[in-house]
Amino acid sequence: MAVRIFITGGTFDKEYNELNGQLYFKDTHLHDLLELGRSQVPVEIRTLMMIDSLEMTDEDRDLIVHQCIQCEEQMIVITHGTDTMSHTAEVLAEKITNKTIVLTGAMIPIKFGSSDGLFNLGSALAFAQTLSHGVYVAMNGRCFTAGNVRKNKTTGVFEETKV
Repeated sequence: MAVRIFITGGTFDKEYNELNGQLYFKDTHLHDLLELGRSQVPVEIRTLMMIDSLEMTDEDRDLIVHQCIQCEEQMIVITHGTDTMSHTAEVLAEKITNKTIVLTGAMIPIKFGSSDGLFNLGSALAFAQTLSHGVYVAMNGRCFTAGNVRKNKTTGVFEETKV
């Protein structure tokens, strides 16, 4: 069975405007990343939104929950901004227990060339196929259970909240 990938935006898909120095959204880079990583995993991809996670509303999270519930796939990867990824994971975990959902993202935009996004995407696809039902966050080779993860804004890495 295929892995469903939902795209929500975040640094993962941001581009750099050389004229004004701002980051912006144009289109997802997911297809290119799957090709670059030579992925053989069957996937179904759907863009839900292209926003910075700091701008994500409760309604946006409700849409993500609804799409996860409605899709036929049992394995789901969600690309998401890192700033509120932990919160979205908790919302999903409260409402969905019969699927394996893995949220991932990037600290550096894919277009910068030195991004962690490709590695994170590959990890998330592997975790989605091997973990039991539940909601997880996959960043930098580590996997965290929803409700037990936060982004450390001082170090720039994800860590467990309960050790």
